[in-house]
Amino acid sequence: MTPAPIAVALDAPDLETAARWASLVTPHVSTVKVGLELYLRYGPDVIASVRGASGVRVFLDLKLHDIPNTVSGAARAVARLRPAILTVHAGGGPAMIRAAVEAAPHTAIAAVTVLTSLDEADLERIGLRGPADDAVRRLAALSVEAGATALVCSPHEVSAVRREVGDGITLITPGVRPAGAAVQDQARVATPEQALADGADLLVIGRPITGSPDPGAAAAAIAASLRRAS
Repeated sequence: MTPAPIAVALDAPDLETAARWASLVTPHVSTVKVGLELYLRYGPDVIASVRGASGVRVFLDLKLHDIPNTVSGAARAVARLRPAILTVHAGGGPAMIRAAVEAAPHTAIAAVTVLTSLDEADLERIGLRGPADDAVRRLAALSVEAGATALVCSPHEVSAVRREVGDGITLITPGVRPAGAAVQDQARVATPEQALADGADLLVIGRPITGSPDPGAAAAAIAASLRRAS
């Protein structure tokens, strides 16, 4: 059975828990996501630990954002770990995105458009011309022109981004919550079924799976619901 297009966010308190969650969910999902906190705490060892014997795809979500030369060096440093996906902030501009793409040619560089924790009032306060879907579309177009082959946007903007960039770009959507799950610190959310129907390629899901008493069963249930909907 083909694994579901889900990246499970392994926001674990320690390396052993992250590796255990990864082993439980990998029969059901295509990807596991290592975020900034886990990577800073354990370094490159975390990648081998969560990849395990299954060889599951690893999404390294570091959201690099610095001058082009620094991002180039950082992307080159982690490229040796063979992550399938590495994130940078689209707000770093085209030269920075291009630097990451050139430094990690065998990794998909995913540009993060607007964080799913931000709402319209937040965008206004930080000076990013909105509304959110317009800001996301502008950043998406800029990123693709700079060589990014993947984009991160909320489920609310995914259909507009798909129209903007076409079918050749991987769209990754955080802020995905199964029906009835708590929204928590996400402002722009949707169900997995809706996000896929709107054009997403990879759904980032964390706490609804890892916060379950049985993460493997939770991942299997969401994967099954997506197969029924497709």
